[in-house]
Amino acid sequence: MEHKQQHVSVAFATEQQQFHITVDFMNGMTALDAIHKSGIAEQVALPEPLQLGIFGSKIDVDTVLNAGDRVEIYRALTINPKDIRRKRAAKNPVGRFAKGNRFRPSNS
Repeated sequence: MEHKQQHVSVAFATEQQQFHITVDFMNGMTALDAIHKSGIAEQVALPEPLQLGIFGSKIDVDTVLNAGDRVEIYRALTINPKDIRRKRAAKNPVGRFAKGNRFRPSNS
């Protein structure tokens, strides 16, 4: 029977580039171990302090990983999401009874 090597991956995105690096999994490996083993710190400047997650759930740097996990390195937002929605709404105004308005008066 063939033994298949298990992996974890490290993901990070800058404004210009995305990184998704796969490393071999070892029992007892922490999120920080995976980041060091990936070598991503040599390719790009990582934010300090590290904000990490696994598939969208926040974790600490000393969290023990499972095979197949994706360690995500988060960076600060460059723009407030509320400001994005306000700008979109100002650019595409919807009148009170215009098509697409979900708050239409009922006919009853």
